[in-house]
Amino acid sequence: MKKQTFMEKLEEKLMPLAAKISGNAHLQSIRDGFALAMPLLIIGSMFMLISNFPIQSWMDLLRSTEINGNTIASYFSAATNASFTIMSIFVVIGIGHAYGTRLKVDPLFSGVVSLVSWFILMPFSFEFTPEGSEEALTINGLSFDWLGSKGVFIGIISAFLAVRIYKMIVDKGLVIKMPSGVPPTVGQSFAALLPAAFVMTSFVLIKFVFTLTPWENAFNFVYSVLQLPLQHIGGSLTAMVLVYLFAHALWFLGIHGTNITDSMFMPVLYALSAENLAKVSAGQLPENIINVQFQNLFATYGGAGSTLSLLIVAVMISKSKRLKQLSRLSILPAVFGINEPVIYGLPIVLNPLLLVPFILVPTVNIIISYITMNIGLVPIPNGIIMPWTTPPVVSGFLSSNWQGALLQVVLIIIGCIIYYPFVAAVDRNNLIQEESEESVEA
Repeated sequence: MKKQTFMEKLEEKLMPLAAKISGNAHLQSIRDGFALAMPLLIIGSMFMLISNFPIQSWMDLLRSTEINGNTIASYFSAATNASFTIMSIFVVIGIGHAYGTRLKVDPLFSGVVSLVSWFILMPFSFEFTPEGSEEALTINGLSFDWLGSKGVFIGIISAFLAVRIYKMIVDKGLVIKMPSGVPPTVGQSFAALLPAAFVMTSFVLIKFVFTLTPWENAFNFVYSVLQLPLQHIGGSLTAMVLVYLFAHALWFLGIHGTNITDSMFMPVLYALSAENLAKVSAGQLPENIINVQFQNLFATYGGAGSTLSLLIVAVMISKSKRLKQLSRLSILPAVFGINEPVIYGLPIVLNPLLLVPFILVPTVNIIISYITMNIGLVPIPNGIIMPWTTPPVVSGFLSSNWQGALLQVVLIIIGCIIYYPFVAAVDRNNLIQEESEESVEA
């Protein structure tokens, strides 16, 4: 009996797990829901970046110059408040729409009924202590805390539960069917009437049950029992390293590892980023080192495995025709985070020569970045969401000032040092293969 190699054993263990995770309807819906909100979050973050660009004279100008009784900074804040500050609304609609699509029920009504159900559970009053007063006032209205990052997890749960109840009622045939001559839009509205009524009634009952508990409402319960512990765990260095080890092991097997891990990890990272952005908006320093920016801007450069460092080394030292051509063609896309040509063309997939640096370099990036931010050498990312194609140095400056840009340069150089002997070995193998092919042709 043939003995299995390490690579075969690794593939045997991880492939079924990856297939199960990537095919999970709930995780796919979370991923797609955040994808729907992503453009709005980026745009809102850009307005926040403009009003908080790291030049003190610029910030003072925006905050002191008034137009029609409002500062210029307040106009920029309006765009942020209409996007990032109420991010949970977009996430709930997006997840409900995506989950409804996968359950084969009307996706539009799935998104709407998810949002309504979430609002039913939400408390419509909050306590506010005026400046200079010691007595808290009860204000009737919606809290931006629940509309923002604090409402993300209860929003995810509400969307899944609402769409599942909606699907159950539809499958039982409890829908109002209109005559064939009725316009389709009207027919769809009446078809959604009874399922939506069942969903809303169910959430009213849930709301009532939570009024009998010490938490008083479902939002307090989910935030204190589920979201806070998950943010504490997910915001740790250990969690980030483990997630990246798993993601890169999947990449090595040819599976898009970050797509799988992001569907589970991104809700935590977005909540942590939103908290940082709220701190910056209030003129305070951000506190969460691990967040979306930390992952996107400091963990990897040039895509999974920080292959920008690999390509820099390859361009500098390669002698084989194959590696020389591939590296020169791939280095510009890698600057913008696109590295599929390297992953599948070099290849890195199932290439034992590159397994160690491919996993080691991102791990080193994470550890060094965390330490430098923890001791205060580099500012913690400000929570501003940037497109993942933003090149290094620029992204580091916008997120963590000049120290962040310098840190990125240092990490790219360290990555080059780690990749060097492995790239040299690949280049030697390619040279031997090319010389062998030329001799056969001769």
